Amino acid sequence: MIDPIFVDVLVFLFGAIIGSFLNVCIVRMPKEESIVTPRSHCTVCKKMIPWYDNIPLFSYLILRGRCRFCRSRFSFRYFLVEFLTALSFLGFSKYYGLTPVTFAYFFMLACFIIATFVDFEHRIIPDEVSVGGMWVGLFLSCFIPQLHQISDKALAVGQLSMRIIVLVCLLGHSIDFLTHKQKPDHDDRVLFSLIIALLVVQWGLMLLLQTVSSSAKVWPYLRSADASLVGLLFGGGMIYVMGLIGDIIFRKESMGGGDVKLMALMGAFLGWEVTFLTFFIAPFFGAFYGITEKIRTKESTIAFGPFLVLGCLVSMFYGDQIIAWILG
Repeated sequence: MIDPIFVDVLVFLFGAIIGSFLNVCIVRMPKEESIVTPRSHCTVCKKMIPWYDNIPLFSYLILRGRCRFCRSRFSFRYFLVEFLTALSFLGFSKYYGLTPVTFAYFFMLACFIIATFVDFEHRIIPDEVSVGGMWVGLFLSCFIPQLHQISDKALAVGQLSMRIIVLVCLLGHSIDFLTHKQKPDHDDRVLFSLIIALLVVQWGLMLLLQTVSSSAKVWPYLRSADASLVGLLFGGGMIYVMGLIGDIIFRKESMGGGDVKLMALMGAFLGWEVTFLTFFIAPFFGAFYGITEKIRTKESTIAFGPFLVLGCLVSMFYGDQIIAWILG
């Protein structure tokens, strides 16, 4: 039998290695640079960093966060991202065990970490992370039914809620175009077409589930795909509606498109219930930070993506307790 401590060490090291790659994504994605080439190099002296100076966690500590050649200081963020990724991977593996679901969550966590650090620094969430992660979540849900263990009643509620939310999104967007007397551009037409296509697919899956016997081998995979698709549309649609309401109240853009796509990613991996709770928890964290920043910098807008991530993680681990506390 493999020693559990040995497994924990391996998971931690694996997380640190992934964290090293996430650092590359965090630095290069906002600049629309390749995450493959060139190799890691010092931004001051431009010299390539040798492999022995690029060992996750250890190299930073040994070199005291400096370049070997010019002694310029590297950002502490490099060490923080590697350590945070390693720690989160270890925590999830201890909580969920080393199962296919856990490895799917590892990918989701990687997306969360990139989105958090990029959004804090640049106020954007790269589509490669949000949209790409959304499709990966939907794809994995088709093959890992354990990702969406949801009751029939809860799934039915989610399906109905999702359709209402999507309808409000489409109506609100259409009214906005009519009010401003402008035609939808290419991106808007693609978005509308994609939403309609996903709705048709979800409707087809729902009908297919009604015809396929629940004892059939394919049934749990179809149901998981349906739950993922419902979560995707519900999560993205819900925060989009909040953005529309905010636009009307403040008469300016109040919610970035990256946040909408990030919530869609969460829904694809975790379903509509966790996403729903995230929607209400995240603003509490965001409001506290926003008030602090308003006092400190007079800035009224904040990066909301990190607080969506924080709210999502709280919902995953403490959602049942929070709901039980609310219901008394």
